[in-house]
Amino acid sequence: MFRSIRFAAALLLAALCVPQFTAAQGVLVNVNVDQRIALPRPDFIIIHPPHPIPLPHPIPPSPPPSTYKIKELSVHAKLSGQVAKVQVTQSFVNTGSQTMEVCFVFPLPYDGAVDQLTLLVDGKEFAAKLLDAKDARKMYEEIVRKNRDPALLEWVGSGLFKTSVFPVPAGAERKVTLKYTQLCRQLDGATDFLFPLSTAKYTSQPVEKISFDIAIESENDIKNIYSPTHSIDIKRPDDKHANVSYSSKDEIPSSDFRLFYDVGKGHVGTTVLSYRPDDHQDGYYLLLASPEIKSDKAEHQRKTVLFVLDRSGSMAGPKIDQAKAAVKFVLNNLHEGDLFNIVAFDSEIESFKPELQKFNEQTRKEALGFASGIYAGGGTNIDGALKLAFSLLKDKKQPTYVLFMTDGIPTVGETTEAKIVANAKKYNEVRARLFSFGVGYDLNARLLDKLVREMSGLSEFVRPNEDIEARVSALYNRIGSPVMTDLNLKFEVDGLKAEDGAPVNRSYPKEVRDLFAGEQLVIVGRYKKPGDAKVVLTGSVDGKEQKLDFPAKLIDKSKDDSFSFIEKLWAMRRVGEILDEIDLKGKNEELVKELVTLATKHGILTPYTSFMADDHTNVHDLTMNIDRAGVNLDSLQKESEGRGAVAQRAAKSAFQNAGRAGGNSNFNAALEATRTEAAQQAQSNAGGAAVGGFKGAPAAVPLILPAAPGQINAPAASGSPLYVDDQDKVVVVNNVKQIGRKAFYYRNNRWVDSAVSEAQEKKPIEIKRFSPEYFELVDKYGKDVTKYMTIDEPVTVELGGQAYAF
Repeated sequence: MFRSIRFAAALLLAALCVPQFTAAQGVLVNVNVDQRIALPRPDFIIIHPPHPIPLPHPIPPSPPPSTYKIKELSVHAKLSGQVAKVQVTQSFVNTGSQTMEVCFVFPLPYDGAVDQLTLLVDGKEFAAKLLDAKDARKMYEEIVRKNRDPALLEWVGSGLFKTSVFPVPAGAERKVTLKYTQLCRQLDGATDFLFPLSTAKYTSQPVEKISFDIAIESENDIKNIYSPTHSIDIKRPDDKHANVSYSSKDEIPSSDFRLFYDVGKGHVGTTVLSYRPDDHQDGYYLLLASPEIKSDKAEHQRKTVLFVLDRSGSMAGPKIDQAKAAVKFVLNNLHEGDLFNIVAFDSEIESFKPELQKFNEQTRKEALGFASGIYAGGGTNIDGALKLAFSLLKDKKQPTYVLFMTDGIPTVGETTEAKIVANAKKYNEVRARLFSFGVGYDLNARLLDKLVREMSGLSEFVRPNEDIEARVSALYNRIGSPVMTDLNLKFEVDGLKAEDGAPVNRSYPKEVRDLFAGEQLVIVGRYKKPGDAKVVLTGSVDGKEQKLDFPAKLIDKSKDDSFSFIEKLWAMRRVGEILDEIDLKGKNEELVKELVTLATKHGILTPYTSFMADDHTNVHDLTMNIDRAGVNLDSLQKESEGRGAVAQRAAKSAFQNAGRAGGNSNFNAALEATRTEAAQQAQSNAGGAAVGGFKGAPAAVPLILPAAPGQINAPAASGSPLYVDDQDKVVVVNNVKQIGRKAFYYRNNRWVDSAVSEAQEKKPIEIKRFSPEYFELVDKYGKDVTKYMTIDEPVTVELGGQAYAF
């Protein structure tokens, strides 16, 4: 949304009352036809106010006479079937020095039908004129040619509404409210609600407050709700209603807001979306699966929950108090009939009871008393604790979850990493899933990762200033109610022969054991043969075997990049798997080569490929870059303990469990926790940046903070990626852009598409901006090129096998 705002400010400075496209978000356009003013661009990344980081593009020498900011933008929508009733409210503030005569422009949301549109300015209704895509394009091109600014080209092909002219005095605020009804697209059985925000990159200031409140209602059960772009909050009061919300403050949005949902009947709902940009290469698929909603009174499948709690001396203080609170939270949320026990360990090991207990009010109270009496002291006998814990488990059929909390390195009993893992695998005869919580930095991070890898679980790392209870309770809220266990999922594709091999490959996560109520399963992978397919899901529901199947369509060749986020999401998870393989089994040249190739193509930066952001790195020199990554990866294999070890495993886990192609909001939450330190570091790092250009601007600005899981590659302004380095610092990269499905690197005063070969880069077709050939390129490639033409520095991009430079 910040992009929309910046874009809005830009249009305000435009010379004509010409529409620019900001679907579902409008802009003010200055009607002064005598001025030639380019749309404004942000000159900083807002990491957390007030911590600006300079961006690597020229800054105008002085502010334009007319400018504005969007103070607040709120979106309320009601989705019923494919119909969306939307109300958008925007507060514009004239931050210039003179009265602006403006009209409000509202670009149409993609190609969906829009009607019943009403525009209010400070409560007064304004008439709106509709321009179809053809007439709108004439206006887009007119303002682009006049202002010598390519920004509006991104929305060529879209229609728009615009109001009559109204004044905005200097310093005044105008509240514009837009109400409309839209027919959403339906793609592969999923309804696609799109609210473009990328226009916000054309503004001088971030949006102060952004909020989405979306209500979904359906005659059939609502199954999957998924946003590939934003970290949304979902509440489901019942199976036919859902509420989706998202909010942010002082942030520059990096992508449009997009939401998918589907409906259907049955125990589980499944949707498959596919993307295949090259029909000579394997395609990409995204599978979403959600179980039906159970009421609070519904009978839950019984499970076993076993706590293994480190009470060694190093846990003394807030850590042991938080760990005990976490145990108590779970105890208070078990279901009648669940089995449980508590194993506490230091040098010695003891359990709450000698055998599993059936959960009821009496055992709950007794267990709470036992937890209250746990105190820290002694050494760390991890092997012995796991041996006792697994010996309590006897039932292979009932889903079993072990919650293992430790802050230490094994010092008592068996202390060899490999032997502890081998022993735990032998002890675990019931195939229990183990979830580890590594507390602080003074622990063996690789040991925890190896344990959960062998036991189909997840490892989480709780930084020193984070709350253990919050992390454990969040996990339990996900896994507290298993719906289907011992899952087996496969694809069946029409016409596929045995000799063709498996229908899908390289699917992540590799293994999915259970499906939980309220949790959505997100699987991404590759497919070789397109066509009609069937997804077959088998598993156990309340102890009974069930088999479900769902239709799917694996596309032969994608017509556009609507689903390009699937490829990026797959690449992020694949990077996580590569790092995990190297970490646990050792590196080899094939894995390092694949890591470098994926990082280069998609602009995915890791501690081991961060050199890609170096201006002097030749992205075409694969051999050299493999060597550099290989050297950097030595730290992953050498460091098993300490801050660096924890940082690297947390970063790896974030890639493995990425839920969106654009990262998530944990980044801002983590910065909130250490904003003072981050501000000091930001000011120190930004101090040498030259105002007004690239010279001296830092390629990467590190901010010290505890990096939350999932924040990897959360994009900043203008598509700048972030990553967490091997010392747990967040690094903002300024000379790499992620735009659409492409990554661009800033080299020799030019942004170069990663898909451009070394030979193509030397001999591109030169296109002069705003020339007839420039607009012919728009005619030929449409939106496949316009999003890249809006980069206002020199660009080289590959299109249809040819490199173009403008």
